[in-house]
Amino acid sequence: MQRQELVDGVEAQWGQWLESAEEQRVAHDFPAAFMERHKQVLEASEYVAQCCQRDPQLLVSLFQDGDLVSSFGGGEMAARLNKELEEVAEEAGLHKVLRLFRRRQMVRIIWRDTSGSAPLSETLEDLSALADACIQGALDHLYEWAVTKQGVPRDAEGNQQYLVVLGMGKLGARELNLSSDIDLIYTYPSVGEVDGPRYLSNEQFFTRLCQQLTKAINTHTVDGFVFRVDARLRPFGNSGPLAFSFDAMEVYYQSQAREWERYAMVKARVVAGDPEAGAHLMAMLKPFVYRRYLDFGAIESIRDMKQMISRELQRKGMADNVKLGPGGIREIEFIGQAFQLIRGGRDPELQIRPILPVLQLLSEKQLLPEYVVSDLTHAYEFLRLVENRIQAWQDKQTHLLPEDDAGRLRMARSMGFEGWHDFHNALEHHRSRVQGHFDKVFAVPQTEDEREERPLQSLWCEELDEAQASEALEAAGFRDSALAVEKLGAFRDSHAFRGIGTRGRERLDQLMPLLLEAVGASAAPEVTLERVLKLLEAVGRRAAYLALLVESPIALSQLVRLTSISPWISQQLSRHPLLFDEMLDPRRLYSPLHREGLEEELDTLLAPLDADDLEQQMERLRQFSQSNMLRVAAADLTGVIPLMVVSDYLTEIAEAVTARVLKLVWDGMAGRYGKPQEIDSSDTGFLVLGYGKMGGIELGYGSDLDLVFVHGNRNPNAMTDGERPVANDVFYVRMGQRMIHMFTTRTPSGLLYEVDMRLRPNGNSGMLVTPIEAFELYQKNDAWTWEHQALLRARPVAGDPVLMEQFKSIRREVLSRQRDPDELHDAVRDMREKMRASLDKSGNGQFDIKQGRGGIADIEFMVQYSVLRWANQYPDLLDWTDNIRLLDTLARHDLLEGNTTEVLANNYRVFRAAYHRNALSELPGLIGDEKLAEERKTVRELWESLMEA
Repeated sequence: MQRQELVDGVEAQWGQWLESAEEQRVAHDFPAAFMERHKQVLEASEYVAQCCQRDPQLLVSLFQDGDLVSSFGGGEMAARLNKELEEVAEEAGLHKVLRLFRRRQMVRIIWRDTSGSAPLSETLEDLSALADACIQGALDHLYEWAVTKQGVPRDAEGNQQYLVVLGMGKLGARELNLSSDIDLIYTYPSVGEVDGPRYLSNEQFFTRLCQQLTKAINTHTVDGFVFRVDARLRPFGNSGPLAFSFDAMEVYYQSQAREWERYAMVKARVVAGDPEAGAHLMAMLKPFVYRRYLDFGAIESIRDMKQMISRELQRKGMADNVKLGPGGIREIEFIGQAFQLIRGGRDPELQIRPILPVLQLLSEKQLLPEYVVSDLTHAYEFLRLVENRIQAWQDKQTHLLPEDDAGRLRMARSMGFEGWHDFHNALEHHRSRVQGHFDKVFAVPQTEDEREERPLQSLWCEELDEAQASEALEAAGFRDSALAVEKLGAFRDSHAFRGIGTRGRERLDQLMPLLLEAVGASAAPEVTLERVLKLLEAVGRRAAYLALLVESPIALSQLVRLTSISPWISQQLSRHPLLFDEMLDPRRLYSPLHREGLEEELDTLLAPLDADDLEQQMERLRQFSQSNMLRVAAADLTGVIPLMVVSDYLTEIAEAVTARVLKLVWDGMAGRYGKPQEIDSSDTGFLVLGYGKMGGIELGYGSDLDLVFVHGNRNPNAMTDGERPVANDVFYVRMGQRMIHMFTTRTPSGLLYEVDMRLRPNGNSGMLVTPIEAFELYQKNDAWTWEHQALLRARPVAGDPVLMEQFKSIRREVLSRQRDPDELHDAVRDMREKMRASLDKSGNGQFDIKQGRGGIADIEFMVQYSVLRWANQYPDLLDWTDNIRLLDTLARHDLLEGNTTEVLANNYRVFRAAYHRNALSELPGLIGDEKLAEERKTVRELWESLMEA
């Protein structure tokens, strides 16, 4: 019966259209196929029926022009409107054209949507393009008329000022629905005055202009309206000025904006006005929206917003709202935008507006499981179609499902279902999936009930007496409960805690019971607690890091685990809190990257930056180096990787950084001065040599880099080929200076690496960047034996491939020179004694692992002596730069007596392990005299046998 009523209603509507067409003498001839689809539209949209009945020519025109069966291309909507507006000369005419154009396009869009001719993406795009075109078209005319009447608004320098209109919400994301209002923020670049017949400030000019623009779009006339305009998202809402200058916008969002305004700004887009000024404004506001750290505080803020919405819906009896209700559109948007707010500052790819591409990125980046993204995507598409079908009926801004039987049947049929039951089951399926995923993402870490059951919560809130506090801590795993209570008290009394702020206190109250529970389960709770509390003192003012630990149990557990093992890690986290981000994913945390992966990560970090943004380039490089060193340390401490590859990983990090610094400097220099000419290479003509631990692939935690720079310019008169040419030699010296600047300048994230350039020819008195020919002559004619020892450890780490081959040839030729064994023996021994005298810190019951007698340096000098002595006879001794493989080569040729090479290699590994462990424990390279006594004795005996005989 209900279905027949729908059919009868459609026939009645069509009959009324025929009557109107006859009265207005509108000729028509529609084919049967068109009529079948048109009646499908009439069943779904009373609004289309009324518009067409009011103006029968509208339907005929849309049909004859082919608009009902064709998609609009980019810019076509605006072009059509602009053509309609060409003859408009006053406001009344502007209002009329806009409304008639809107009516025609809304009928077209709804017709294509409800007939199944257009996919959802086209409908949303067309609606957004319609709004954009109407705002821009109205603004163009109103601004021109205002300038003609009042004068030109100018800044202090006399530059003409234009309005910038930001579209928020669905308009900003180009996801407008069929009967949506449009959220706008009006702004202009600068304060100033209007260059006109009487005084008028820019604020007054643009306020009036915005009032006229709002009126042109929002006001109801006999022809209807264009869009409902909502300007309440502007700073201070309805109590604030209608139009703000850029400076006022920046001040507000940096100092007074609330968290929900940050959420709203994720979708902000310049929809009309001066595009260049708009781009400047968006760049200005970006730091407010996207924080450079992972901001897990966004989860709690969005959770609070959702709870507020839910309470309001329940109060109004609208739990069936497909937008705001449980499992509705807003929950899907909240999920996507939570990840954007949390991670968008660190991952610019997430700084996009439409929700479906955001969800796809979350799947690709493995931030959400693929099946979750699939569920959310299908639900979003279904729910948006439902929303459009609801609003298509009467062009009303509602998100409530119909309650009457006829309306329900109409809704079901418009969605492709035979009846309400099947449709509602499908709807509930999607909503239940969405709500389930939403609840998992925004799950509260500890509920009120759980808190009441936790003695550690009561302990932190100082609700327990001394005996109860001891009992709670001992039950949690603490051995010395009195010491733990003392440390907690000292933390409460600290200056850092007192300055933590209300929001930070709330987060800390959530965190501390969880933290105490995790610390109590560690191997040394009291030591771990002390380290963690010092860490909280360092980062506590940044509530986002506390939120990260509250919201992510995995991050909290990894923090406690690693801090309990190594004070170096807690120190790194204190100095560089951005490293907290690494705790979120154990798969990543304990999987350090090799060179290819490091390069890919660098590409991702640096790609979004402007080529001339040196400050941010240096920041990103430091963050890259620190986070990857932390991963190596985590894998090292937990035994995921063996000790002997730790230095390999750390060296690869330094190599990747050095190569990228070189590239960034080269690109900047070449862009400014042009490229050097008349060099023996098609590449940069610049080479970075790694010496010492860098060259020997033996970097440790916190090692500096021993570097030497070489260039390939052979013509002292050659110049670069840019607009501002300089001599090649000058170009290369400036390259070297800029590289050192990028390594050693202190930024908010600290230093990249300390750099030591003293091993270059002639040391600190030598040229910063040496020509390859001069380097060769120096090594062959002027270098001391100790410099050849250093050259033995040298290798190219970045730069020109041609120069790399030249250096390798020079190195091999110099080091394979036949040497007098006695002279070599004396020179190496004397140098070692000088070093020992000045560098050995042994004494007072301590042994210097590196410089002490029988330590690392003794082994290195014995290896270097042996290689230099026999390289002339055994060229493969020069194939490697690291001590272990050099010892292996010496063993292969049986050049040292007995098992000397094996003993030295084993002891070298033992000493290196001790040195690494001290570094991770924030200790100097010293151990007690009683430690490693046998290894030290053996090395001393071998030294005496080989070097003092």
